[in-house]
Order: sequence, then structure tokens, then C-alpha cells
Amino acid sequence: MKNSGRSVMVRKPNEAMRPIVTIFVGLAFGFLIGISFPTFSLTKLNLPYGLLPSINVSRIEKNNISLSTKSEGGQHANDKSKIWAPSNPRGAERLPPGIVQLESDYYLRRLYGIPSEDLVVKPKYLVSFTVGYDQRANIDANIKKFSENFTILLFHYDGRTTEWDEFEWSRRAIHVSAVKQTKWWYAKRFLHPDIVAAYDYIFIWDEDLGVEHFNAEEYIKLVRKHGLEISQPGLEPNRGLTWQMTKRRGDREVHKETEEKPGWCSDPHLPPCAAFVEIMAPVFSREAWRCVWHMIQNDLIHGWGLDFALQKCVEPAHEKIGVVDAQWIVHQSVPSLGKQGQAESGKAPWQGVRERCRREWKMFQNRMTKAEKAYNESMRIGIAENKS
Repeated sequence: MKNSGRSVMVRKPNEAMRPIVTIFVGLAFGFLIGISFPTFSLTKLNLPYGLLPSINVSRIEKNNISLSTKSEGGQHANDKSKIWAPSNPRGAERLPPGIVQLESDYYLRRLYGIPSEDLVVKPKYLVSFTVGYDQRANIDANIKKFSENFTILLFHYDGRTTEWDEFEWSRRAIHVSAVKQTKWWYAKRFLHPDIVAAYDYIFIWDEDLGVEHFNAEEYIKLVRKHGLEISQPGLEPNRGLTWQMTKRRGDREVHKETEEKPGWCSDPHLPPCAAFVEIMAPVFSREAWRCVWHMIQNDLIHGWGLDFALQKCVEPAHEKIGVVDAQWIVHQSVPSLGKQGQAESGKAPWQGVRERCRREWKMFQNRMTKAEKAYNESMRIGIAENKS
């Protein structure tokens, strides 16, 4: 019989099944590989970033952390014998919520007895001074203006701590020492909001303040009366005065605004004409300090520029930031900080310190501007995405 010229191909049964078997084997092999190795992180691979130009590695890492946390939480949710409390702080999910202590304090405790009986007086406020031993007489005068309602915290920039035992109150004070550091370096590291959460008000003061006309308890009464979240005592007008806002007024208890030199204030409700105190003797409420602490930069240790930004932490700032005139101080302008610098390039130690202060002010302003710009841009992007 003749072939019709058309070639007919007939597959054998084993050839038809081969692709299906291959796919099945590949899936099984991939599954086994996946469960045999732990999840890896792209950021831990030692690869040049140029190889991954379009990948947002940080976002992948965050997603991996979130997914792993959810996955772990799901596993624990199925296993009722293990604790998993997602409402706890990150890292403490395995603890029962009732044992978690989010905050601490600087209360001094005994080494014996019943813990609930440790504190005869529980201080409601905290005052910190950044000090050198040469200013001991003035600090002694300052401390005597603060009652037992205050925890006393001394930051020692000269490394001398035991010498302060000549003062009776030193035994109930807390001493922290780090050579040649500023009060804002100390504040960022030792005044975390969760550490000072027990205190209604936090005083962060310089060492060169005259306090003959100051009483801390009376000061707090006025702060409460006038609703001040951020404040400072008025400054004696004839010494150490930089800004008109901080100048003491003799005819009132508190003032919240002033007039400055022409062109200095773009808005009468903004610094330095209002919503402004200096960084030499600020007093913060617990809530205001929680915000301000997060604004302090780790590497900008002098705090210059911070006074102009404090108004970002309370609302309305021109009503909740003010100067207490009825309790006033004198700025003695002792140049102790400048002496902590180092002579370089023919410049005196204080000149290098002052140059860094000015540099830090500009750096802080630039960072704040960039941060606000980035936030505003992200909000516009978010609004655009929601509209679409």
C-alpha cells in the first residue's frame, strides 16, 4: 500500500509524559531546597551595590523583618503553650505583658529591706547640671535652691567626682562622668524620655547661673499656673543677655513674647520674638522633653540652633513656651566650656569650641530643612497615590 506522502508522527507514551515528570521533579526539588536552608538577607551578601541597581535593599530588609515577625507570631499563636504578645516592645514579645517595664527612673534604692519601703520621699522633678569641680561653690548654691522633691544629677566634664563628697547633698546625687563632654551629649545618652518619665519637669542647666532670686518650688507653681511646657527663668538684664525674649520683666510673673531688632522676626509668634527660650537653663515638661530628646542629634553636642526649634514640640508654641520673670537668675558667663577645647593652628582652645558651635548650628538647620522637605514630599506622594 502506498504512502500518501504525508508523514505522520506518533509519540510514544513515555515521551508524552516526560515534560510533566520534569516539572513535578523540579517543583519537588525546589521545595526541598527552600525548607533546607534558612532565610538569607540581601544586605548580608558581600556584593557590589552596582549589581543591584534597581533594588531597594533597605525596604526588602524591613519587609523580611516584618514577615518573619508575623510568621513567628503566627507560629506562637498556634502554639498556646508559648507566650507571644505583639503589643509588647519589639524584642520583648515572648514576655507576659504584666512583667514588662517600659520606663525607669533615677531613684536610689537600698541594698536591703522591702523594695516598697525604699523611698521615704519620691522626687517629682529632676535637675541636672553639667559641672567642673572649679564651679563647686556655685553649684552648691544652686542645689540648695532645689528641695528634696528633686532628683539631682551631676554630669562631670572634668572627671572629678569623689571630691564632691564634701557636700552633704552629694550623697543623694547621681554622678556621671565623661571627660570633656557637653550637657547635650549627656542629655542624649542619660536623659532618655523613658528613663526620666517619672518626673513631671526636667531642668537641664549650665553651671554658671546665679540663683539668689530663684526658688525651684515657686518656679514650678508659676509654670503650672501659666501652662508652660517649655520655659526658663528670666535673666538679669545687665549681664549675659543675648536675646530680648529672655530678659526679665519686673512687672509680671511670666511673659511669652517680645520685640526684637527690626527684621529678626518674620512672625511675632515665632522665635526669637515668641516660642523661644535659650539653652542655658531650659525646663521641660515630661511630654515636651519626649519630643525634644528625639530632636537632639547624636553628633551635634553643643545644642546650638536647638532653641529655635523647640517650638516644633508644643502647640500652640507661642502660648506654651515662656519666660518666668518672678523667679529669675543671673548668667555669670564663666567660660569653662571653652577651656575644654584644644589649641590648634595658632588658635586658642575657646576659638575652636566657638567655631564648632557655629558649624553645628548651620548643620542642624540644614538637617531640619532636609527632613521637613523629605517629609512634605513623601506626604504629597502619598496623597497622589491615594487619589489614583
